[in-house]
Amino acid sequence: MLLLAWTTVATPEDASRLARGAVEADLAACAQVEGPVTSHYRWEGRLESAREYRLLFKLRPEQAAALEAWVLARHPYDTPEWVVVRAEHVSGKYLSWARGVSTPAPFPKPQPPA
Repeated sequence: MLLLAWTTVATPEDASRLARGAVEADLAACAQVEGPVTSHYRWEGRLESAREYRLLFKLRPEQAAALEAWVLARHPYDTPEWVVVRAEHVSGKYLSWARGVSTPAPFPKPQPPA
């Protein structure tokens, strides 16, 4: 099984930092940065819109809790978006690759503080 998780940030630098860091820490097999995208939302009673960058993480179920904690601890937003869904179908070859490059353990490699 493969999970997909995503969040958004305001800058391409933050997106790259989180994407690269999660893969380096073996918390995701892959992280992609998309954008910019335009988000429309209500915040503190006002309609807002913002240009953001979306990060899409591909991960094993065993990595979900550790990746969430890692991302949220380093995320620049006060209330970051964090959504995780199960992939309905993943090609066998890609799933084998994802399993092979990501750790099954819920504990990431030690990393220096961000």
